[in-house]
Amino acid sequence: MQVQLRPTRADEVGELFRVRASTAENAISTERLAELGITPEAVRASLLAGEIHSWVAVHEAQVVGFCSAQNSSGEVLVLAVQAGFEGRGLGRALLDCAVQHLRAVANCQRIWLMAGADPALRSHGFYRAQGWQASGRHDQHGDEELLWQA
Repeated sequence: MQVQLRPTRADEVGELFRVRASTAENAISTERLAELGITPEAVRASLLAGEIHSWVAVHEAQVVGFCSAQNSSGEVLVLAVQAGFEGRGLGRALLDCAVQHLRAVANCQRIWLMAGADPALRSHGFYRAQGWQASGRHDQHGDEELLWQA
């Protein structure tokens, strides 16, 4: 399977929302994201302003995964891979793009993300297998903070 990894273009923001709604686990609809204040317009504006950076995995001209990070905080905001494309190393490769950017370009000393704390979730084991470690902090939704360990 041929997949290209590259920075996200502003005209692809709608595709990010499509992928986010089509994950096998923890899919979130565009409507639900809007309730949380996350809209295509807001993401596009943040991307164009350089506040966030994002990378896509493209297969046969279709975005099938993405990862976005916020420069100022060192947070990996989201990693999503479309259902049917898991287990091919796309998530790991996209996450690596974000971490390397936060380290080398944004010069972040602390790189972190929030993820579901339930060990039954695939993401729980995925992040730990990549070297992320729980900090002990949880948010109001029950997600836990994970820190990237160099």
